[in-house]
Amino acid sequence: MNEFAAALGIFLAAHAIPASPHVRTRLVGLLGRGPYLAGYSVLSTGLLAWLVVAVRRADTVELWAAAPWQWHVTILVMPLALFLIVAGVLASNPLSVSLRPGDEPGPVCAVTRHPLLWGFLLWAVAHIPPNGDLTSAILFGALAAFAAIGMPLLDAKARRRLGRGRWEAMARRTSVLPFAALLGGRAPVRGVGRLIPPAAATGLLYAWFLLQGHALLIGPDPLATLRALG
Repeated sequence: MNEFAAALGIFLAAHAIPASPHVRTRLVGLLGRGPYLAGYSVLSTGLLAWLVVAVRRADTVELWAAAPWQWHVTILVMPLALFLIVAGVLASNPLSVSLRPGDEPGPVCAVTRHPLLWGFLLWAVAHIPPNGDLTSAILFGALAAFAAIGMPLLDAKARRRLGRGRWEAMARRTSVLPFAALLGGRAPVRGVGRLIPPAAATGLLYAWFLLQGHALLIGPDPLATLRALG
């Protein structure tokens, strides 16, 4: 449990500290944007791998018994979560977290202005029901809370960086709650067609995860587990 606590704390700190404009600006100025993003990606991947290993090594304290419906929740929610992550990575987004620079929100911002955070939030919440042990509940609960808290913080950060007037003009065409701006007629529907490529990529990636990727990278095989419980 000590290793798990250390891995989780360092993982969260590594994603919280660079969010500071002062820290990020100094690192980008020192390393350059490309090397900074490459180094940060390597660091994040390494810390995530350590976190997965630490979870496996932690003592198991069961909180609730496994049931087939729990895995159905994960399998049904994960396509939307993965789509928001993939589309969020590919699109420019001055209003939130983005790997691409840009002055205007990309098409996924019609769905929500925080696609990456919502993707990780849904991913974390969807993995709580089928993982009924204490370590998993702490892990996914902490990651979900981290993503949820990040949304208002990023709104405030973008408002300061862009200026209140420009931020409000952009934010008016999107929403924090997924699909609220589209359903309310505030988001431009004409740009939604550009979400087809990331949606197709999501479908292929999700199929690979279900059939092989999850078992290869994480350990448990979702489909095999579901069949065993059924």
